[in-house]
Amino acid sequence: MFYTRQATINDVETIRHLADQIWWPTYSPLLKKEQIIYMLAEIYSAKKITEQIEQGTQTYLLLIEDERAVAFAAYSPREENPDIYKLHKLYCLPATQGKGYGKILLNVVIENVLATGKHLLELNVQRHNPAKNFYEKMGFTIAYEEDIPFGPFLLTDYVMRKEL
Repeated sequence: MFYTRQATINDVETIRHLADQIWWPTYSPLLKKEQIIYMLAEIYSAKKITEQIEQGTQTYLLLIEDERAVAFAAYSPREENPDIYKLHKLYCLPATQGKGYGKILLNVVIENVLATGKHLLELNVQRHNPAKNFYEKMGFTIAYEEDIPFGPFLLTDYVMRKEL
């Protein structure tokens, strides 16, 4: 049995724990260990996630299976163009991949974006990340490539978009 719900500040440590469990197997084939450590510390600090939830700059969703969080997503309107929503995060524990949980979370994000009257969702995905295939199956297309300085590292991403 599973369900989704919006995360609160009480879920910050759960999100951080999930990220740590998911990022290592996901990104170890793609990124250097130092980059994973740096990015986890920057993106998933308790302070940063708490601020995002409290200030409403990102909405976090959790997918709960058998009363345990196994996946999460985060999204928001783009600061520079609030007509476009951005999917910042969509991650499932490796043991749950293939159960359709990513699709379920993405569909909840899409429903929530449509409820605001907006019709464009975009995301960044590392160019060699197999998740790109998932996003293509979900109707996203590559809009452009983007290289983003992130501390001492360079993120090499595709920006993918989907008309809702």
